[in-house]
Amino acid sequence: MVADMVRTWVAGWAVSRRTPPPVEKPWGFYIETGNPAERGRHVLPAADESLVRSAAASVDVPRTWMKMPAEPAQIAPWLPAGWVVAREQTGHLMAVDLAATTAPGAPEGYRVSVETVGAVVHVRVRDAAGEQAAQGQMALLGEATVVDRVQTEEAHQRRGLGTFVMGTLTAHAVDRGATHGILGATDAGRALYEALGWKKHATIAESIYRP
Repeated sequence: MVADMVRTWVAGWAVSRRTPPPVEKPWGFYIETGNPAERGRHVLPAADESLVRSAAASVDVPRTWMKMPAEPAQIAPWLPAGWVVAREQTGHLMAVDLAATTAPGAPEGYRVSVETVGAVVHVRVRDAAGEQAAQGQMALLGEATVVDRVQTEEAHQRRGLGTFVMGTLTAHAVDRGATHGILGATDAGRALYEALGWKKHATIAESIYRP
């Protein structure tokens, strides 16, 4: 089950970020991100020592990342020289069954825009001065939707904007036929998603090639 969730998460992340499609590898998937801070990422659907070693051995470009459903302490002994476990980047693979809902009204004092570009829905919340206060997006993949880049600016936190963004995305996902959602959460975002009914299914361990 977790492996299938990871596959959907990888596919949706690539659609959301407009990267080239994931390339299948013997150990999982590779995405060319083209980002100076993350040149590319290998994503493994399962944590297996031989697959982790194979994926790591295939890398010769610094700032290439590797992610998989596992605890950081589990994968650390499997990494060859040059690889570092990015414990501060440890994430949480979460999912929820979507239920029909009505999109919430705009919070008082804020303006909301919803834009759909291809299979990606963007929600942006701006304050009275036109500055961005919160945002979120999702990639629609048939019955699944992958939520991405949900963020509230510090000056606007604790005003329910994160809940509003998630409610808006959920309503649009259901309207488009999605029945379940998947996302990769940070420690900071996990509490919000759990309060909205999302369930953690695995820890996402991350490592980076930093020779």
